[in-house]
Amino acid sequence: MSRASIVQPEVHRTHRIGWLRAAVLGANDGIVSTASLMVGVAAAGTERGALLLTGMAGLVAGAMSMAAGEYVSVSSQSDTEEADLALERKELATQPEFERRELADIYVSRGLTAELAAQVVDQLMAHDALGAHARDELGISHTVTARPVQAGLTSAATFAVGAALPLLTAVVTPAPLVVPLVSGTSLLFLTALGAISARTGGAPVLRASARVAFWGALAMGITAGVGRLFGTVV
Repeated sequence: MSRASIVQPEVHRTHRIGWLRAAVLGANDGIVSTASLMVGVAAAGTERGALLLTGMAGLVAGAMSMAAGEYVSVSSQSDTEEADLALERKELATQPEFERRELADIYVSRGLTAELAAQVVDQLMAHDALGAHARDELGISHTVTARPVQAGLTSAATFAVGAALPLLTAVVTPAPLVVPLVSGTSLLFLTALGAISARTGGAPVLRASARVAFWGALAMGITAGVGRLFGTVV
């Protein structure tokens, strides 16, 4: 058998959407918010001890905020999905023929003939009627379903890791160099994060890295300007 005739299995990454989104959001927010906070405070001329305390407080508060925010947000999505599934379950029990035609129309709109669509509906509904309607009518599947606890814990953990990077940089950096070194290393961290997340999700690496670095640089630049402005005023 020639090498050309060997079929390579496809590698899909859709199953990673839930935790990958939460992880990237948490780590990105951890780096950007903590680095921006510390750069802004340092630009205002704050003493080193207060600067590090500010960074630590930002890490803890941000991790807790991310955990709560993600859990509440994804729980709302999960509640909506459960409500839709409950309604669909009721409709399947009370008006099965209408639901059968509704599903068949969806398949016809995707290119099947009416006869083939009817056969497909019969087989799918005989196997798992609610699953078929959830997937093809509501767009709900096990792969991308909402998982509040997973999202909350992932966001909190990755935020803490991301926030620790600029904080540790500030710890080992001489006071006069905090602003440039924390900013520079944070941009490197963000670029690496963009590359890793893109590689994990199978997306273009360069575009993802540039996007993350741009917004991080903008956030730190604006915060540093505000800190310097108010530090001078005070």
